[in-house]
Amino acid sequence: MDTARIEDGPEFDREIVEHPGSVVLIPITDDGKVLLIRQYRQAAERFLLEASAGTREVGESPEGTAHRELQEEVGYKAGKLISIGGSWVAPGYSTEYSYMYIATELELAPLPSDDGEDIVVEEVDFKDIQRLISSGELEDQMSIAALLSAQYVYTEHIKG
Repeated sequence: MDTARIEDGPEFDREIVEHPGSVVLIPITDDGKVLLIRQYRQAAERFLLEASAGTREVGESPEGTAHRELQEEVGYKAGKLISIGGSWVAPGYSTEYSYMYIATELELAPLPSDDGEDIVVEEVDFKDIQRLISSGELEDQMSIAALLSAQYVYTEHIKG
C-alpha cells in the first residue's frame, strides 16, 4: 500500500503491485514473417495469440530476458536485437514496465520452456496484423503495442 499526494491535494492510499519488469519481442524471419505464439492463459480461460514475452529475473537486463524468452518460447537465438521502445503495462496499480524488441537474424536454438507453458509457434505476415487485431484474434495489449511499433520500424527502417 502506498500513500500519495498530488501537489496540494489530499493524501490517498493506493495498492501497488511491485513488478521487476518484462519484455515483449517480435521475432522476424529472414523472409519477413513474424513469429507469434499461441498459449493457454488461465485468467482468460483460453488460448491467446501473442508476441513472445516474459518477466525479468532479478539482476537480469531487459536484453538478457529477451534472449532467454526467445529461446524458451519460440526456440530461436537472435543475431540482432533491436530496441523499439517500451510501455507501462498497468500504471494505475503496477510498477511493471515492458521493454519492446525486434529480434532478427534468427537461428534455431530451443531451450526448455517454463512449467505449464504449452506453446505453439505461428508464422504471420505483417500485412495480417491489423486484421488479427480488428477481428479480435489478437487481443493482448502488450502484443498489440509491440507489433504495431515493430511493423512501423521494420517497414520504415529495416526492410528498406
